[in-house]
Amino acid sequence: MRQPFDTDAYRYPNEHLILAVTIFLVLVVIVVTATATLCGSAIFVVAMVALAVWFSSSKHSQLISHAQKVPDQNLPGLDAVVRDGIARLRPGPVQTFVAPADVINAYTFGLSSPKVIVIYSGLLKVMDADEARFIVGHELGHVRLGHTWLNSLVGGMAGIPSPFAAAVVLHLAFRWWNRACEFSADRAGLLACGNPRKAISALVKLTTGGRYTQTDHERAVKPLSAEDELVENFGELLSTHPGVKRRIEELQRYSASPEYRRLQELVSQNSIA
Repeated sequence: MRQPFDTDAYRYPNEHLILAVTIFLVLVVIVVTATATLCGSAIFVVAMVALAVWFSSSKHSQLISHAQKVPDQNLPGLDAVVRDGIARLRPGPVQTFVAPADVINAYTFGLSSPKVIVIYSGLLKVMDADEARFIVGHELGHVRLGHTWLNSLVGGMAGIPSPFAAAVVLHLAFRWWNRACEFSADRAGLLACGNPRKAISALVKLTTGGRYTQTDHERAVKPLSAEDELVENFGELLSTHPGVKRRIEELQRYSASPEYRRLQELVSQNSIA
């Protein structure tokens, strides 16, 4: 049997650089900040990671008690989507749950294997199969690229008690890395979906609460005025996610690249191996 193709080459080009700068800033603050000794900072990080482990375990137990675990006989379509995404992206051990809530969202968590993907039932009501492939692939990309555990570690480091100015720098740096991770995960979603148009419609539906009309699409990709762009850029500084317009632009740019076409051909072979 042919060995499956396993890659993380779809990672957003600047993600590692941004992570390196973020960690560098964290370490600089640890060294130069008088209010937090190196020992105290290390204890704080360990405590934050321990808290994340506890939260992850508690959340997992809660999900098992009230959510549907995939595969489930009532969710054959989603089971096929998840299995295809796993075959394409090779994320390692993953459990998928559908939580009963009228929410259009999905997320992943976990510090140890298997990582967990949670999909709200409301999302399944408004996404078609290809759009669901993008959403599931996005979350699988987070798992494959290590974002689920790095988020707890780097977040703990960024939360080290420090003077206000230093805390602002760490917070903004951490958010910067979060946004780079979202670009990488969007690329993973596109590789899982294989349809740029459906990837874009999925993003629009996440933004509009499930609607996707020509007006919604045009509004999402409409060029911003200089004033609106300034406001959006400032808002993004504080956000873990880029704006939908920027995400769509990045997807369009990536889908037109030779690198995407090369990786899409290779991961597609995984799904039929």
